[in-house]
Amino acid sequence: MAILSNNLTTFYSFSQESPDKLTIHFQDRLDVSNAELLIKELNVLLRTHKPNNLVIDLDKLDHLDDYGVSVFVELKKTMGERRGTFSLINVSEKAEEVLSMHSFNVLGQQPISEHKISPNFFANLGNSIFSIGCEIGFMLTFLGETCFSFLRFLRHPGSLRWNDTIENMKRVGLDALPIVGLISFLLGLIMAFMSSVQLQQFGANIYVASLVGISMTRELGPIMTAIIVAGRSGSSFAAEIGTMKISEEVDALSTMGINPNHFLVLPRVIAACMVVPILTLFSDLFAISGGLVVGVTMLDLTISGYTNQTINTLTFFDVFWGVFKSGLFALLISWTGCLKGFQVKGGAAGVGQATTSAVVTSIFLIVLSDSLLVVILRYWNG
Repeated sequence: MAILSNNLTTFYSFSQESPDKLTIHFQDRLDVSNAELLIKELNVLLRTHKPNNLVIDLDKLDHLDDYGVSVFVELKKTMGERRGTFSLINVSEKAEEVLSMHSFNVLGQQPISEHKISPNFFANLGNSIFSIGCEIGFMLTFLGETCFSFLRFLRHPGSLRWNDTIENMKRVGLDALPIVGLISFLLGLIMAFMSSVQLQQFGANIYVASLVGISMTRELGPIMTAIIVAGRSGSSFAAEIGTMKISEEVDALSTMGINPNHFLVLPRVIAACMVVPILTLFSDLFAISGGLVVGVTMLDLTISGYTNQTINTLTFFDVFWGVFKSGLFALLISWTGCLKGFQVKGGAAGVGQATTSAVVTSIFLIVLSDSLLVVILRYWNG
């Protein structure tokens, strides 16, 4: 038997019967006064001797407390990491009582790595179909609740929160006017500049006004306005309602007998549908102004000539068609933003995911619906 020559030798000694077996004999007491130092010293001892089998002899141990148990737990954990064995011998009744109170048998054990069976193709396909089905079911339920809320508004206009509706109209429409105007102006300017390069070859500079006017009022004006609104307001709707969802404010409304859909969704949908068409008209005007700048400065066109060509080219149907599409886009943006807000789960990460999903889904629906309307208009006119 060997005894270490330091201030802890009165508390333990060790013996090594074989190269892979080490026995530590604890004596006197094992408590808060020496546990921390013993853990450090015994770890050095295990690293030095590297046993595969560690035996703890408690025959001469007189006192054991919670901190003493932590010494055994640390030794047990170390042996588990080395894939070695750990055992206690000569445990007294008092020590056994302390160890049982702390459930020592399960402490310090290495978690058993379970072999996870990866799902096969059909399992993944089934999970995907089930998730899509649940998503569609929630969307249809939410759509039905929104329709019923709108019917209730038609029967009882006073049930709508008009103050919130006006506030949302300001946020969606008035606050977005500067960025919509700037982007539309630059877009009209770019379109006029690029088209003038080709039209100048045929002496058809005047038709730059026609190209900018028709393309903006029918297609690009409503689409660009809708994309900007989706990025600004659609994401805002999803974040606001999502935050209320995770903070249980939506549940509180239901508890008080208030329909969350009528209280939160309807003001935002109505506000967006009222102001986005107006915002689209401003987008058309700014885009035509951008084309006018190019026409006057680079194509030697007069202000009156450019304006007259634009007026003569555009028809009431062109303007109406763009306004109609922008109203449809506004409905899709506001409804999608609110839907994603109600689908939020978890914490802040869920709100961020819902915000991103609201913008991406809105843009996808905008492009998809615009494609369908283009096809419908083509066969309608044909």
